Amino acid sequence: MKNGIKLFVLLIAGATVVSCSPSRMGASQTDNEVRNVILMIGDGMGLPHVNAAMTVAGVPLNIQRAEVTGLQTSHSADNYVTDSAAAGTALSTGKKTNNGMIGVDPHENRLKTILEIAEENCLATGLVATASITHATPAAFIAHQASRSSYEDIARDFLRTDIDVFIGGGYDHFAKRADGLNLIDSLTAKGYEVITSAEALKNSVFPMKLAALLYPDQPPYRLQGRGDMLYEATRKAIDILNRNRKGFFLMIEGSQIDWAAHANDAEITIDETLDFDRAVGAAIDFAKADGNTLVVITADHETGGVTILGGDIKSKQVQLNFSTTSHSAVMIPVYAYGPGAENFTGIYDNTDVPKKILKAFSFDGKK
Repeated sequence: MKNGIKLFVLLIAGATVVSCSPSRMGASQTDNEVRNVILMIGDGMGLPHVNAAMTVAGVPLNIQRAEVTGLQTSHSADNYVTDSAAAGTALSTGKKTNNGMIGVDPHENRLKTILEIAEENCLATGLVATASITHATPAAFIAHQASRSSYEDIARDFLRTDIDVFIGGGYDHFAKRADGLNLIDSLTAKGYEVITSAEALKNSVFPMKLAALLYPDQPPYRLQGRGDMLYEATRKAIDILNRNRKGFFLMIEGSQIDWAAHANDAEITIDETLDFDRAVGAAIDFAKADGNTLVVITADHETGGVTILGGDIKSKQVQLNFSTTSHSAVMIPVYAYGPGAENFTGIYDNTDVPKKILKAFSFDGKK
């Protein structure tokens, strides 16, 4: 093969292959039933982040269109303060695991994710992130690894699923690997259109399956060149997945709210929150028009220990104070819009979020 790079062919002994054709194009559901779920995770986004964004925006956020609010706790199996890997696993599987672990329990046993359950029920599935698509939160919905840092192993896990759309960074984890495998060729062989730039993403005309790896590793902040990538990716993913009349599950992460808060950069923290809110607007606009879509907006944890000690609404100014460059253990807001939103009120654990989503889908999670 060219340049001696090997084509990676997945042969998984004993794997269960679920065929959804032609049932993937089955009849749509009736009014007020949940056909689609869009789970939106603002990584590191606590209540102060949202409050600050509301002040700077000067107009109501799209998050404020949510009909229901709740709160979730986020501790991991081995730490009062969670990381994104353990929190992402809780949000994807309904089970606790240790910090640093992806899609497995503390004993490294594989946990089934809500994305995999959706696939088993012949729904279309997708992941969008402003991080590498192999990063902790998106990885927790599709991969099963003892370490969140096993990026190349996480990339291989994508080939073990039938995910329809994934958009983010991380091209090098598929193409420039220590093991020499060429997972780009493997994706193409499985029917994916592989896109490697934001401009190409805009010009793509509804491929059957899309792997958009827009950056070699991590995308930049919006203010440093990423632009409208998250908003455009959200719209593109919804448009593609919505062709499946049986429904879809889509997870969208605003990844870099967390990174800016780690850096204690107030301006970028607020800007990344506002960028995430634009994507929320695209999701809620679709849900409002569709009538059978539940949108759930939350976070995996709070980052920065943010407090607001001053500001001015008229001048759209706010003073953020950071108490840490890490995560905190405060409760996380949950917002919901659409049919089934009423189930997300109250105070509950992060492991209850996917259980509520499965209930909305009328899945028992045991198929």
